[in-house]
Amino acid sequence: MQVLTEKELTLGGFAGLTEKRFVTDRRVFKQAKSKAFDGIGNFIYLADANFQPYGETHMHGHREVDVISVMMDGNIKHQGSLGHGGDLTAGDVQVQRAGGEGFEHNEVNPDGAPNRMLQLWVAPDELGEPAGYKVYSPEPGKVTKIYGGSKRQDEHFYSRTEIVVAKLNQGQSHEHVGEVLAYVASGNVEINGQQFQEKTLIREAEKLSISAQSNANVILVYVS
Repeated sequence: MQVLTEKELTLGGFAGLTEKRFVTDRRVFKQAKSKAFDGIGNFIYLADANFQPYGETHMHGHREVDVISVMMDGNIKHQGSLGHGGDLTAGDVQVQRAGGEGFEHNEVNPDGAPNRMLQLWVAPDELGEPAGYKVYSPEPGKVTKIYGGSKRQDEHFYSRTEIVVAKLNQGQSHEHVGEVLAYVASGNVEINGQQFQEKTLIREAEKLSISAQSNANVILVYVS
């Protein structure tokens, strides 16, 4: 089991936010010099960001990448060519597929206090997909898939790389068999007998057993 904590990473950022990058896959970020992990499957990027009061990313574009935003604290006003005008609050998940069409977006903190948002990027299995937009609201006490699955379904964007949000209540447990990246986004958990706090990334090759010591959010990324 490999472990990466926020204390091992330098603080970066751009525009109206600061962030720590836990995954910068060398297949894409070839010049990256940090302790950040490589991804798994087509998962290539994970950042834990804080928007400054009234901060924004400013309008910018993406092509041939899927951008997943997980709101941890506060609110975001979403602007752009997909889902324009949507509001995200703590607990919501926004998934934007750029595909071959691409999209532009600006994420804005509408409040006078910092917020917190996770951003994950996944490269597409196939190029040239149509652009698309989905929003999820994972419920406490449940494990909710937010990305990936076969072409035979349309609840999530197709990908062999899958992402779930485990919103565990204190005392709940969850198990994953197989290689996985697990990001402890909030709370305290025991994983394979070891104690971990929020803002910790774990790579496990065989089996991951999670027990929530408090209410916790854990994001799991794996290949189906």
